[in-house]
Amino acid sequence: MSDLQPQIDWITRLVRHDTTSRNSNLNLIEDVESYLNEHGVASTRVSNADGSKANLYFTVGPNVAGGVVLSGHTDVVPVDGQPWDTDPWTVVEKDSKLYGRGTADMKSFSAIGLSLLPDMLAAGLKRPIHFALSYDEEIGLLGAPAMIEEIKKLVPTPAAVIVGEPTDMQVVDGQKGIALFRTEITGHEAHSSQPHRGVSAIMAASRLMAKINEMVDRRRRDASSDSPFEPPYTSMSVGVIQGGTAANILARRCGFVWDVRTIPGDDVAAIRAEFDAEADKVLAEMRAIAPECRIITEALADGPPLMPQPDNPAADLAHQLTGSSSCYSVSYAAEAGQFQQAGFPTVICGPGSIDQAHQPNEFITISQVAEGTRFMRNLIRHLSA
Repeated sequence: MSDLQPQIDWITRLVRHDTTSRNSNLNLIEDVESYLNEHGVASTRVSNADGSKANLYFTVGPNVAGGVVLSGHTDVVPVDGQPWDTDPWTVVEKDSKLYGRGTADMKSFSAIGLSLLPDMLAAGLKRPIHFALSYDEEIGLLGAPAMIEEIKKLVPTPAAVIVGEPTDMQVVDGQKGIALFRTEITGHEAHSSQPHRGVSAIMAASRLMAKINEMVDRRRRDASSDSPFEPPYTSMSVGVIQGGTAANILARRCGFVWDVRTIPGDDVAAIRAEFDAEADKVLAEMRAIAPECRIITEALADGPPLMPQPDNPAADLAHQLTGSSSCYSVSYAAEAGQFQQAGFPTVICGPGSIDQAHQPNEFITISQVAEGTRFMRNLIRHLSA
């Protein structure tokens, strides 16, 4: 266990920063920058519009092409309302597991890499290791695109990108895409005993949510038995709904947020167009009663899927480093699709299980920390050859 203490210390160090997506992540970024400065490693921030959050990327080794990008997001999901048995922001080791928010998803991957920075500097790397730490992945893959664009323009072309989401160190070359939308409906208030004089925004919303359900049902019926995803079709769901004033008032306002998880090849634009066509029909009926009615849908996020490729140098490298020969697909979204869209060979491979992600008492096993460390040491040796 003691030989993993530097990795455990760094996992503890990163988890200690409460980087829930609603918060700034600058406390963590500044901590990493301080560590890099101690070792003489330069880094670059790519901040959001108001400077409250930042991506961070840096290179260890020579400034040449053919390196490997290690990508990890710094933000985590909330712990609000979850029945934790320990402090989520303090790593607790028990029964060969490390408990804490972000241990699985996905601070351990970045922590292992940072803990081995001295090894990387001493190894005489012939090709570089690039770290890419992002913000706001958990709320729609919002932070990484600006950093990816800078890496594409300013960093000598990497040979591969490894996104360290928790895969139990299995090699993943396919992921679903994600799109998020917010639909806001404005109706016309009236007494609930006089529905002909008003328009309920909630009732209009229910028709649009039924449309979403119908689009999902159609895809479920038509799903291919060969699909590597679970579920094997594009899924859609409404995650948040708000509206109404009282039971006896036709609601003036209703808003809902809906989520689309696309399999490669399914078109988000076509899904949105079909939804908008239904919204136009509903709105025409609403305005026949009250012309001021509105339905407005806003896109909140649009992350592309990771498309499995028959010839993927990143998968070949990950197989070499893990000793595995298989590739898998996952239904969650990740920044891997964004790196691939930018032209980089990309896979997902990291320690921990997605089954623990977003859960109370989130944990990573010590054995997965060991596997992740072995993977990273193999990468150092590979790039030093």
